[in-house]
Amino acid sequence: MQASDDEYYMGLALEQARLGAAAGEVPVGAVLVQRGSGQGSSSARVLAAAHNRPIGLNDPSAHAEMLVLRQAAQVLQNYRLDDCELYVTLEPCAMCAQAALHSRVRRVVYGAREPKSGAAGSVLDLFAYPALNHQTEVQGGVRAAECAILLEDFFAQRRLAAKRVHTPLRPDALRTPAAAFEPLWQAFAHWQAH
Repeated sequence: MQASDDEYYMGLALEQARLGAAAGEVPVGAVLVQRGSGQGSSSARVLAAAHNRPIGLNDPSAHAEMLVLRQAAQVLQNYRLDDCELYVTLEPCAMCAQAALHSRVRRVVYGAREPKSGAAGSVLDLFAYPALNHQTEVQGGVRAAECAILLEDFFAQRRLAAKRVHTPLRPDALRTPAAAFEPLWQAFAHWQAH
């Protein structure tokens, strides 16, 4: 049952990521789910959902994960998010991983790996430090292909848009046309005649 739950909640995170892409933000989405007390309980509710908004909010910390942690803390009126699970379409960075640990999130589930800044195993694994006073379970690769394709498509479109606005070279930029030298040849011919 857990696998189908993970896929369902990752689908909600993907919806958020698509909203982010439509707003011009890097398409990362997250949802925070609170499970009923006890491991065996099947009751769950979505406390918060968000997508990346660093550009729109002019806030470098406005990652999807940070926003859902803040929203959920407001809903619960508690900075501790015990019995909560964070679903995010991209492996969390160090900032978001540490925030999840500080908030005592029970579990982090992510989609695509982040080979440049992932802090759940790709570049480093903040969740694997046994000396930390809280341990968070991590599950990666849930609907990974969908999450990765969304990011790849977004960046491909941005590269294409950048190419379109790039000013092309003039046709004569690399080779000056012969007509441009005509006044010089005329002057040379006139000088040679004298």
